[in-house]
Amino acid sequence: MFKKEVYINRRRELANSVKSGLLLFLGNSEVGFNYPSNTYTFRQDSSFLYFFGLDEPDLAAVIDPQSGEEIIFGNDVTMDDVIWMGPQPKMSDKAALAGVTKVMAADSLEEYLKRAVKSGRNIHFLPPYRDANKIFLNSVLGIPFSEMKARASVEFIKGVVALREIKQDVEIAEMEDASNIGYTMHYTAMKMLREGMIEQELVGVMEGIAHSQGPMASFPIILSQNGETLHNHTHHQVLTNGRLLVIDAGAENRNHYASDFTRTLPVSGKFTQQQQDIYTIVSQANNLAIGLVKPGITYREVHKAALRLMAQGLKNIGLMKGDIDDAVEHGAVALFMPHGLGHQIGLDVHDMEDLGENFVGYDDKTVRSSQFGLASLRMGKELRKGHVITVEPGCYFIPALIDKWRNEGINKDFINFKALESYYSFGGIRLEDNVLVTERSCRLLGSGRLPVTVEEVEKAMGE
Repeated sequence: MFKKEVYINRRRELANSVKSGLLLFLGNSEVGFNYPSNTYTFRQDSSFLYFFGLDEPDLAAVIDPQSGEEIIFGNDVTMDDVIWMGPQPKMSDKAALAGVTKVMAADSLEEYLKRAVKSGRNIHFLPPYRDANKIFLNSVLGIPFSEMKARASVEFIKGVVALREIKQDVEIAEMEDASNIGYTMHYTAMKMLREGMIEQELVGVMEGIAHSQGPMASFPIILSQNGETLHNHTHHQVLTNGRLLVIDAGAENRNHYASDFTRTLPVSGKFTQQQQDIYTIVSQANNLAIGLVKPGITYREVHKAALRLMAQGLKNIGLMKGDIDDAVEHGAVALFMPHGLGHQIGLDVHDMEDLGENFVGYDDKTVRSSQFGLASLRMGKELRKGHVITVEPGCYFIPALIDKWRNEGINKDFINFKALESYYSFGGIRLEDNVLVTERSCRLLGSGRLPVTVEEVEKAMGE
């Protein structure tokens, strides 16, 4: 946890943005993965962590912006808990660490909320994603399950996003730590990669590093020679010379801040000429995008600049044709990069995605596109000092998508479908870094940068 003043100030700012009603925070409970007492690793709700810092199950909290009252709902341990878990602090002592002086039993929350509703108070809640919390809201507030997302408080969501998306110095330090763990995960895999290994062997090593320095990886590790599948979580293949291995992985540190890096490696340790051609285009797009990131520019502008560079590079090697600007505006580059350039990152690897991507990555000035590819850009709005974002251009050769576009004549004026025939077994390439928007530009997070150029990768793998 941070010092209690951090949480006190965050809650004060939030209360100032939501003037009436009660702000309800539902923490998470433990979840059994094959029977109730054999649980998944516990992960607290990120907004609860941000405003209260208490990292344990079965807690809830309420803020009353009008009276200033703050309450944490939770139970003191029983003797049975002590036998199994050892001595535990009282809830009042834990609450004091977050600067909260009032504590009530967990089972009193239901009656507290019902009284508030009866007296005419509005209950603001964030979109629930855990079933236990959905059941609670349905039981206590009578909200149908099908309406919970729509009836979540927009005012509350916007207040949370406004605070959480601009990282404080204490948060940046945590993200530097998470980045360094992620760096170790990737660099170790890069050094260990050998022909004949099973993909899962590298996944296990990377997960072990994440668990040894923090609670977990920040998301299920993506590690696959089938890099054309963007989020491939199968790890059964034998590493084979001539193929590319996409590794997309990051760590959560002890205070649950995340990192998220991607590198693409040649299994043989050396890129073929065809692989080098595509890799160079992606690495140049990555560096161009990082160089453009600064306050005042929209991330959609950065995304489109990366697409223009990629289109020019693909045209230079004969895979695209026609006017480059027209190709970008018509969405032709989405054949090769059907995802967005990046997303915000913080306490969540896709920061605040539970609150709704359009609230996090867009605003009244920047509206999400419906165009294929561009619609998948999670972060499009204007960048501000304190934003932390990923920069992750990629180039993929997805046979089913290529066939669909060719058969339907989609963007035929910009795509050389005949030349793509030799790329059907290529796979994909993605390169991802985490950057902090600074006062005038940006900087990479972490104490170093993973090898990213062709020469750097081949040197690191050959050492």
